Amino acid sequence: MSSLREHFVSSKTLSAARITFFISGIGMGAWAPLVPFARDRASLDEASLGMLLFCLGAGSMLMMPFVGRVAGRIGCRNTMLLACVGIAISLVGLSMAGSFWLLVAFLLLFGASVGTADVNMNLQGSVVERHLGKSLMSGFHGLFSVGNIFSAVVLSGLLWCGLSPTAAIGVLIVLCATMLAYFAKHMLPYAESERAEGKSKVSGLAILLGGLCFVAFLVEGSMLDWSAVFLKSFRDVPASNAAIGYAAFSTMMAVGRLTGDRVVGWLGAKRVLVLGALLAIAGMTLAVAVNDALVSVLGFVMVGAGLSNLVPIFCSRAGRQTDMPVGQALATVNAIGYAGILMGPALIGFVAHLTSLSIALVITGLLLLSVLITSKTVSYEITDQR
Repeated sequence: MSSLREHFVSSKTLSAARITFFISGIGMGAWAPLVPFARDRASLDEASLGMLLFCLGAGSMLMMPFVGRVAGRIGCRNTMLLACVGIAISLVGLSMAGSFWLLVAFLLLFGASVGTADVNMNLQGSVVERHLGKSLMSGFHGLFSVGNIFSAVVLSGLLWCGLSPTAAIGVLIVLCATMLAYFAKHMLPYAESERAEGKSKVSGLAILLGGLCFVAFLVEGSMLDWSAVFLKSFRDVPASNAAIGYAAFSTMMAVGRLTGDRVVGWLGAKRVLVLGALLAIAGMTLAVAVNDALVSVLGFVMVGAGLSNLVPIFCSRAGRQTDMPVGQALATVNAIGYAGILMGPALIGFVAHLTSLSIALVITGLLLLSVLITSKTVSYEITDQR
């Protein structure tokens, strides 16, 4: 009877962890359809819009170092619910604000709330993964990607039907609130075990994992910001079709993550890291070296497949270390990793200015050699730790 009870509780907790990632993805993806409306209401030029987008990442990075301690004090569930409230308030504000400084304020709140949800979802996922003794993190991150797509599609559809941005956001909030109303009671009420109690010094492993996430996010950011530019400038793809490269990359990332748990369980974390890094490097090199648009898109697909399970493995490893509290470790890893998203576009642009975009992309891909070098240190065995 007890085994059935344990399985039931584990199943509910697992579902709640999955919903945590899905809702976090919905929140993050909801901003993109609002950007054109915010730009028009506030009459923003490119420079002002760029500064606004920086505020989103800055809000996340400023909040992330504190999330682990907050979760340690009030628990995972309460931290996640607070993050969701912050996301809802900021999205409503972003759908209505008509001045630059109001948008700055709401984007800082949005970034801080998204950053809180990001660390918390990984904390929930790592505890559930350890408890069940299975590889689950890739699938969790896959659901985050699905949430991104879901919110973008739903909001775009509602806006196309004639709803105002605020009304469309309201519908999305009601959908998320309905899911939370059922699943919140099954979220982990606590932050983590006491195995690292009293250890607050940032460990070398956490810094290493953060650095590897920085590289992975830098490569991912290169696809988001530069793949379309590359296809248009170097492969003569029309501007209207140039986004196909990033679409192919993102689709492969989502597919790779949704199937990644089985792959990690089959091959092991170390092999997935090595093969993933090699595949991404080969894909980036192929995309740049062969002067054919279809081959370049195929290369971007390979980059997506290779990258898909790297960050989930790094987050999972941070959740398995015992040198510092898990919440603080994940906050450190995420904060350093997010710097790759913030700094990536500028760094790649700077290198491209000094050399060329092709060389900049190849150099970006070669940074993944760091994953090969450290694969033994950051990999792990799947064991039941209940």
